[in-house]
Formats: sequence, C-alpha cells, structure tokens
Amino acid sequence: MSAQHTPAPSRPLHPPLRDLPVSPTLAADDTIARRRREGLPVLPLGFGEAGIPLHPALVRELTSAADRGAYGPVAGSAPLRAAAAGYWSRRGLPTDPGLVVCGPGSKALLFGLLMSLTDGDVAIPAPSWVSYAAQASLTGAKPVFIATPPGEGGVPSPALLADAVVRARSQGRSIRAVIVTLPDNPTGTLASEATVRRLCAVAREHDLLIISDEIYRDLVHDPDRKVPSPAAYAPERTVVTTALSKHLAAGGWRLGVARLPDGPFGRALRASLVGVASEMWSSAPAPIQHAAAYAFAEPPELVAHVDRSRGLHAAVARAVAARFSDAGARVRPPEAAFYVYPDLGPHREVLQEAHGIRTGADLCEFLLERYGMCVLPGSAFGEPDDALRVRVAPTRLYGEDDEQRRAALAALDPVALPWVAESLDRLSEILADLTTGVTASGLHTAAIA
Repeated sequence: MSAQHTPAPSRPLHPPLRDLPVSPTLAADDTIARRRREGLPVLPLGFGEAGIPLHPALVRELTSAADRGAYGPVAGSAPLRAAAAGYWSRRGLPTDPGLVVCGPGSKALLFGLLMSLTDGDVAIPAPSWVSYAAQASLTGAKPVFIATPPGEGGVPSPALLADAVVRARSQGRSIRAVIVTLPDNPTGTLASEATVRRLCAVAREHDLLIISDEIYRDLVHDPDRKVPSPAAYAPERTVVTTALSKHLAAGGWRLGVARLPDGPFGRALRASLVGVASEMWSSAPAPIQHAAAYAFAEPPELVAHVDRSRGLHAAVARAVAARFSDAGARVRPPEAAFYVYPDLGPHREVLQEAHGIRTGADLCEFLLERYGMCVLPGSAFGEPDDALRVRVAPTRLYGEDDEQRRAALAALDPVALPWVAESLDRLSEILADLTTGVTASGLHTAAIA
C-alpha cells in the first residue's frame, strides 16, 4: 500500500497590501447604483460624468474599425497623433505629432508621467481632483497640497509653491513637478493668465515639470474666454493632457493623449513615458484610436455637438449654484465644466447642533442617508476634514435615458424641462430642511427618479 502524503497545515496568508480605497468619485457612482437597485431615493450629484449621449458619428467611426484587432505602436497610431497635434495647434500650441503619446485615458497617462520621474515630490492644488494625490503616493512620491489663489481653482498659489519648494529642500526633500488643472475640477473655475504666468516663472526658477490637465478645456462656459495653458508660457517644461471623456462624453472608451514638450528634456520624457506605457498597457485599443483620430480632427458635426453640450453644462451648473446661494451657502458661479463647489460653512452652527455634523464627510453621509443626495466632501479633494465644502456634479440631472438627454441638449432652456426642474426643486427642499435644523415631515422618504 502506498504511503499517503499528509499536507502541511495551512497557514493564513498575510501578504503586504496597500491600504488604498476605491477612488471617491467611482465609489460615489457605485453608491448611486446600489441605492437605485434597492429602491431608495437618489439625487445623483456625486459622479463627474458628462451626462450626454455619444454623438452618432463617433459610434459610426468606432463600428467601422471594429475589425482592427492588432496591436499598434505604443505611443499611438500615426493618424491619431497627427489629429491630436492639429487639435492643439488650432488652440495656439503648435505640436509635433512625434511628441504626442496616446493611452487608455488621460488618467493612465498621468500615472505614467509620474512613474517616469525618478525622484522628488509632487505639488498639487488644494483642492484638486482626487486621483492626483493618490497616484503620486502610488509612485512613492509625497503629494504636497498647496492652496489656490482666492477664486482661482486648479493652480497652486505661485508664492506658496515657491515657499514649499524652498521648505522641502531645507528638509532634505525636493519637489520635482507641479500639477495644474485648467479649467478646474472640483471648483468649476478657470485660473487667470496672470496666475499661470507667475506659476510658470516659479517652475523655471526652481526647475519644476508642469503637468497641465486640460481635459475640460473645451467646456469653458464663455467660448470666447482663452484658456491660459502653461505650455504657452513655459513650453520647454510643460506636458498637456486631454481626453475624449468630458467634452465628447466618451469616458468609457478610455482614450487620452499627452503633448510632450519639444527639446531634449521632452524627448527624454517621451522615451521614458513610452517605456512605462509598454509595460502597462502596450497600446490603446485600435478601434477607439481610429474613432479618436476622427474626433480630434474636429469635424463640424462634433464641434456643434460640443457647443450644445457646453451650453447645457453652463445652464444647469449655474442653476444649481443659484439654489445653493439662495440657501445661504457661499458659492462661486461656475465658469467651466459641470461642477459646483459650494461652502455650507455659514450654517456650521445649525448643522452641528441639529444634526451633529462637524466635518465634510459627516455632511455628505447625512445628505446621503437622510435625503438620498450624493455629493463628495472637500476632504476628498485635499481640503481639511472640517471644511464644509462639497463638490456637486449635476450632469445626471439631464435625464434618465438618452431621449431625455437629447431633449436637454436641444433645449433653449434646459432648466425648464420638467425632470430638470423637479430635481432642482428637490435640491432646494433638501437644503432648506438641512439648514433650518427642522426635518420636514416625509421629506427624507420622497423618491427621486
């Protein structure tokens, strides 16, 4: 009889794991979906998706390339890189297609850029998009939050940036890069040309790489207002990124492009980024690259589509800002994209005494559990925990299906559409109930479609 092998007793597995939660914006989307599945009330103001249907021409172009299954160049196809170069050139940034790199979303490109830096910390605006600090930390860098000038989101105060660089060096560390967002998420504002010029001067003085996230560039509410890209004032040290996800509402396609600076540094950075990309994503999906080349060439039908979406975003964001202002919140009128960033600090005493709310996270949890209203706290964007600022993304109010969303795009006054007006009125009811400290009978059980 053969001897039987007795396995060794199993031991619990305790591998070292990163303690990294799901990105707050994606977690908010999961929360909205879960509440809807459970039949709970929802006022979905947490997830920053464009909220408009894909243009049929984009679907057509993607469909026509569905049989392209081969890998392509890591940096992206030649037609896509040429189209992206033309896109930037039409915006006053002449671009060599050889210095364009494509990736599966600008988010992946940003991470690849940070991975390409060998050492040093990263300066980040406070507040700023949730992934900047998380990605910097994942690469081993320290994210250094720096306050933005009053009323100008997306760009760190140049004076505070210079102080932070000097202070870091005195402590044996170095800041090697600064990230800016033009226009800004979460505040929906656009920094001034003067501020951007001063930031570029600081970057030159202290030898910083500038990464300019310009994914909302085409959604400035005033189409005549110029976006002051750092690439115009410090071209030798500025990387610009953009994607299809915001102005063309193709976030799920995951397609972004980066414009690298000309000169020896830019070419070395390109080589490093392409090397990183080759190990991370090999190449972006070929069918989507084909459709993206069409999109970045900006045919008239897509230009008109973006114009309509810009008007829709502006109208609804301003209406939401007005509802918060009427409720006594401090809020700057949005200037771009589809975000509102109100501060409920004026109601701090009432919120604490009536509802036990002391932090931004407390506020968002209360809004969600009591009213089904989903927004994100300022602390998710680098603000202090006790800040009562929240980021509001109202694009899910445009409609429950593509028929309603197309109607919103076509409407001269989308705020007057019944489903949009109903959600805005619901927002006003919630804010009134929240800030008076008295819960209206039955308010928290009223469902929002």
